[in-house]
Amino acid sequence: MQAISRRLGHQSLKASSPSTLSLKPIYPVSDHCYGADHPRYGSSLANKGVGHLIRKGTGGRSSVSGLVATVFGATGFLGRYVVQQLAKMGSQVLVPFRGSEDSQRHLKLMGDLGQIVPMKYNPRDENSIKAVMAKANVVLNLIGREYETRNFSFEEVNYSMAEQLATIAKEHGGIMRFIQVSCLGASPSSPSRLLKAKAAAEEAVLRELPEATIMRPAAMIGTEDRLLNQWAFFVKKYGFLPLIGDGSTKIQPVYVVDVAGAIVAALKDDGTSMGKVYELGGPEVFTTHELAELMYDMIREWPHYVKVPFPLAKALAMPREILLNKVPFPLPNPEIFNLDQILALTADTVVSDNALTFNDLGIVPRKLKGYPVEYLIQYRKGGPQFGSTVSEKVSPDAWP
Repeated sequence: MQAISRRLGHQSLKASSPSTLSLKPIYPVSDHCYGADHPRYGSSLANKGVGHLIRKGTGGRSSVSGLVATVFGATGFLGRYVVQQLAKMGSQVLVPFRGSEDSQRHLKLMGDLGQIVPMKYNPRDENSIKAVMAKANVVLNLIGREYETRNFSFEEVNYSMAEQLATIAKEHGGIMRFIQVSCLGASPSSPSRLLKAKAAAEEAVLRELPEATIMRPAAMIGTEDRLLNQWAFFVKKYGFLPLIGDGSTKIQPVYVVDVAGAIVAALKDDGTSMGKVYELGGPEVFTTHELAELMYDMIREWPHYVKVPFPLAKALAMPREILLNKVPFPLPNPEIFNLDQILALTADTVVSDNALTFNDLGIVPRKLKGYPVEYLIQYRKGGPQFGSTVSEKVSPDAWP
């Protein structure tokens, strides 16, 4: 019976005409509406080294933006927000990672199926870097570290890796855009080794790729930041906050989502941002004391400060720097007393008068007070609903 059924099936297929075998879609796709030549869906990126980008869809996660971006440092603080915004517009994002398989799994949820592609690599292996960059037409370097470890120095992480990425991108030939994320205040004359390394990296990248875009964000604030989180944790643990110096150093902190938006805006423009340097600071300038007051207000605690003069702060941070490469075991990561950050605080870090800023990218940065620092409610001792204004702070002595 099975043999008879198979023969009848073959006969019916032979009897069918070619017209009956052709399948027509129920909802025909119009090239006029979804083609790359349509003004709404056409790419506005300046092509460099590759053909015309193919863009399809309405611009959401299930669309195809034509961007294939390799984001170095995607597993870091800023990286997750950049990946989210790239995926939201339908780009394919290649995520190089060097640690555990778990370090990048949260990123895969930000895009459609197959849109976020984790790729293990070794930052000290040139062939490994070329492999993760092979299919890309956009490269973003977000690699950076504000402290040294036994394995990676300031110069290697913040300068050498950037120079190597720019060199490989130049040899690639198909990289349209290269964005280097630096730091506000980067200068060869800075007392901070981090800011010196970042300045050297900018020079090296522009030497290899004069059309690269440099982004200099100020201290970034957000859910996973290493500034207000560290302060609030220290306050909850010890009951006071050390103010380095006298708390009068001026900084211009910025919401991390706005920095990610600026990076994506530079990729989406017509090439006007190529070869330029942008300084990304928030709309308000704070002293470190004023920023600490904002943190205390959000966690609903009475402010308690201990002013630590710069010489004393440097002395407290120096032992880790001395012992870093002399002991046979890794030392804890510095938090409040980070020698390089203490040196950076000896000078104000604000946006220059004539610098290109968020406004030149069509972005209005958000003020910090309110939603950008709302994540600090997790540190409220009475729970998220503890108090609502400064006047409603409750002294510990008032509890029964």
